[in-house]
Amino acid sequence: MSPVIHDLVQLSRHQLSRRRLLQTSAAGMGVMAAGGLLPACLSAQAADLQQKKRSIIVLWMQGAPSQFETFDPKPGTETGGPTKSISTATAGIQIASTFPQVAKMMNEIALIRSLTNKEGNHQRATYQLHTGYIPTGSVKHPSLGANISRQIAPAGQDLPSLVTIGNAIAGIGAGYLGINYEPLHLNQAGKIPDNVAIGTSTERFDRRLGLLGQMDQQFAERGGASVVQTHRDLYSKASGMAQSKDLKVFDLDEEPAALKEAYGDTNFGRGCLLARRLVEAGVTYIEVRVGNWDTHADNFDATTRLAGEVDPAAATLIKDLKDRGLLDSTLVVWMGEFGRTPKINARTGRDHFPKAFNGFLAGAGVRGGQVIGRTNEDGTEIEDRPVTVGDLFTSICAAMKVNPKDETMSPQGRPLKVIESGEIIKGLFA
Repeated sequence: MSPVIHDLVQLSRHQLSRRRLLQTSAAGMGVMAAGGLLPACLSAQAADLQQKKRSIIVLWMQGAPSQFETFDPKPGTETGGPTKSISTATAGIQIASTFPQVAKMMNEIALIRSLTNKEGNHQRATYQLHTGYIPTGSVKHPSLGANISRQIAPAGQDLPSLVTIGNAIAGIGAGYLGINYEPLHLNQAGKIPDNVAIGTSTERFDRRLGLLGQMDQQFAERGGASVVQTHRDLYSKASGMAQSKDLKVFDLDEEPAALKEAYGDTNFGRGCLLARRLVEAGVTYIEVRVGNWDTHADNFDATTRLAGEVDPAAATLIKDLKDRGLLDSTLVVWMGEFGRTPKINARTGRDHFPKAFNGFLAGAGVRGGQVIGRTNEDGTEIEDRPVTVGDLFTSICAAMKVNPKDETMSPQGRPLKVIESGEIIKGLFA
């Protein structure tokens, strides 16, 4: 019996909790990868949105990148430190000199220099920048990716609708939406996900699934119908993915050597290349993560090193999407959980600073070659057009053409919107 089926058979013999389902091996994670498919009773509007095949790629800078060393440098000031700025493809816009490739793509990018928030704790801010809500003890909110996929992910495909690549982040996922909207998580990009291959013939595999279905039915008849349905969803998606010809999308070997070199021989670079391939394959939400931006010490050397990994990958991703005609239907978002303090500490580091930070958006109707918001000369205050998390998420929903006020029912019986409040960022779209 294959490891996938063995785990599922064992699970069928016991009362299943959702937590236990999510812990049923790497193969189980591969099963959940096929999550995010919409039910058959789609509204006409949702069906129309599915035809558009819009995608979002989030480039997540885990640990909170310094705005001074990325896209809001302050050279020549006490708070700016040694970081220099360079001109970009858009006249009048300058960014940190460690992002020369992103600078070349500035005509496609809308920089936001006035993001602002109150959460300065990594875990709380990361949760909020993924769900739109601050964490509470009573409810686990769905991620924005889960909510977007629930509304527009294509039905009937074998591949997952959500994929995350890189560092794992605890507590971020489908929340109360359930297993159908959990992402497939890959620690490393560039190879077929672990434990998804079938260890026997297709005919024998199908017979085992039939046997498992019979066992499930017996359990359902003894009062476990709801658990059995979740179980069936799980292994149905697993078998679909395991037998799918689309699995080759995870293999980067067929990509030209020059293109792989342009993205960079790093996990983040390979993750960005895989993200483009997943967009081509119809995946709705992809997040590529890179960590170690928590630069309380040695900020300037650390950010230079990280920029060397992120800059070529992010810039090549935007260019690659544009060259393939995919940028108009794909939103690229670069962000972290907050910014870093203007004051440089005694360890040549910067500490947590949610008051003012930066990010960028490109594609999906975003008007490139512009800067939204402004901080003052030393970066201690926002002088113009503050952008809240709610504003950012509402704007992302607008780019993806999903309803930010769409409601789902929490386990507590409370209707929750995708985004509780926020406005579309003025001037963001062409």
